Amino acid sequence: MTAEQRGVAPDDLRAAVGRLPAGVAVVTLSWRGSVHATTVSSFASVSLEPPLVLFSVHADARLRDALDDVDTWAVSVLADDQGPTADWLSSYGRPTIDQLARVPHRTAPVSGSAWIDGAAAWFDCRTYAVHSAGDHDVVIGLVEAVEQGRPGAGGLVHLRGRVRPVT
Repeated sequence: MTAEQRGVAPDDLRAAVGRLPAGVAVVTLSWRGSVHATTVSSFASVSLEPPLVLFSVHADARLRDALDDVDTWAVSVLADDQGPTADWLSSYGRPTIDQLARVPHRTAPVSGSAWIDGAAAWFDCRTYAVHSAGDHDVVIGLVEAVEQGRPGAGGLVHLRGRVRPVT
């Protein structure tokens, strides 16, 4: 039975869920000689012992395909002034190659992927588990390295379909 057959229209669900602010982060990984990146608003802490985090990704996304071949990835929790980066890395039609050419970044210490410069925090992870969840997959990662950005950095939230700064 589909969501609409249950009386839950996807647009209504999206609008209602959109009332809950969600943190904005960028997930990156190196795959087939290129760094792939995507903006997510589903990043969360799962456990302190062991140190686990999660994000969800559309089951049809390139990044999801890459996770079948690559078990390490990085997360940059975007700072309050990084809205343009979030928008760029969530835009459809961006090139597969050199997605980060216009985004300052550095190499993450474990995954060799990218940490976005100026972020509020960074995580380097190894895939711990992947769970199918409807049209998305939930990816759980074991944190192997973590750093914090500048002490006064705020963050970004996704609220009502827009990315907004929080200081």
